[in-house]
Amino acid sequence: MLIRNFIFWLSTKRGVTDRIARHGMKNGFARRFVAGESLEEALRASQELCSQGRNVSLNHLGENVTSEAAAREVRAGYIRMVEELHAKNLTGNISIKLTQLGLDIDKDLSRSMAREIAVRAAALGRTIEMDMEGSAYTDFTLDIFESVQRELGNCGLAVQAYLFRTEKDLERLAPIKAKIRLVKGAYRESPKIAFQKKRDVDANYRKLTSLLLEGAAEGTFLPAFASHDWNMVAHAQAEAARLKLAKSRYEFQMIYGIRRDLQEQVHRAGDTLQVYVPFGTDWCPYFMRRLSERPANCWFVLRSLLAESGHASHQPAT
Repeated sequence: MLIRNFIFWLSTKRGVTDRIARHGMKNGFARRFVAGESLEEALRASQELCSQGRNVSLNHLGENVTSEAAAREVRAGYIRMVEELHAKNLTGNISIKLTQLGLDIDKDLSRSMAREIAVRAAALGRTIEMDMEGSAYTDFTLDIFESVQRELGNCGLAVQAYLFRTEKDLERLAPIKAKIRLVKGAYRESPKIAFQKKRDVDANYRKLTSLLLEGAAEGTFLPAFASHDWNMVAHAQAEAARLKLAKSRYEFQMIYGIRRDLQEQVHRAGDTLQVYVPFGTDWCPYFMRRLSERPANCWFVLRSLLAESGHASHQPAT
C-alpha cells in the first residue's frame, strides 16, 4: 500500500511525469501498456487485436482541459477516432472523458459535445463509453450520461466498485437499459465515501457483479466487467453460468498490455473481451495511476520510474 500510494503521489507531480514522458515512449518504457502517442499507432495496435478476435475501445489520454477551444479540439479528435474505427472496419468503440470536453468549464458545454460525439457514432452504427473520473465529477457524469443515453441509446458508462454510492447509482440507471462497465476505481477517495481495504472493494465488486448479471438476465443492463483480477473474472463467469446467460449478454474488459495471460484465458473461454487501448502524449499520469492499482505491479512501476528518472537526469536540457 505504501508503494502504491507513493506511485500515485508521483503521478500527480507534473515535473516528474513530464521528464519521464520525454523518454518513456522512445526508450520502450511505456510501449507494453500504451499503444503509442498518435491515433495511427493506436489504430495499428487495434487492428492487431481485432485480428485476434478481440474488440477495442480507443482512449485518448488526458483530462481536465482548461479552455473551450481545447475542449472543442478534443471533441473533433473523438469524432475522428469513431470515423477511423468505422473506416477500418474495426470492432469496438471509443471511451471519452468529460473533463476533456470542458466539464470543469461548463457542464452544458460538456453535455453538448458528448452528445455531438454520440450523434456521429450513432450515425455510423457505433457506440461510445463514458469514463468515470474522481468523485467530484460523479453526479455531473451521471446527469450527462443519462441525458445522452435517453436520447440516443448508444452510450455506456463506467461505475466504480469502491464507492459506497454505486449500488444506488445502478438502481437509478436501470430504467435506461445501458451498458455498464464495472471497475474497482483508480482514484484516491476519502474513507467517508469509498472502501479503503482491498477485501472490501473486492466484496462490493462481487456484489455489484451479481446485481448487474441479474439485471442482464432481465434485460436491464449490458454489463462489462473491467478487472485484471482472476477472482473477479471467475466470479462473473460463475454467476453468468448460474443465470444461464448467453455470452452476448455480458463482456470482459481489460487494459492493453496488462495481464495478457488472463486476457488469453478469457478469450479462449469464448467470452467477449474488449481491450482498452490508450494512446496520446499525456500518457504518463495515466500509466502510473492505472498500474499502481495492482500491488503485483508496484515494484515493476517503481523500478521503471526510478530508472527513467535517472536516465532523464543525465540528458541535456531541451
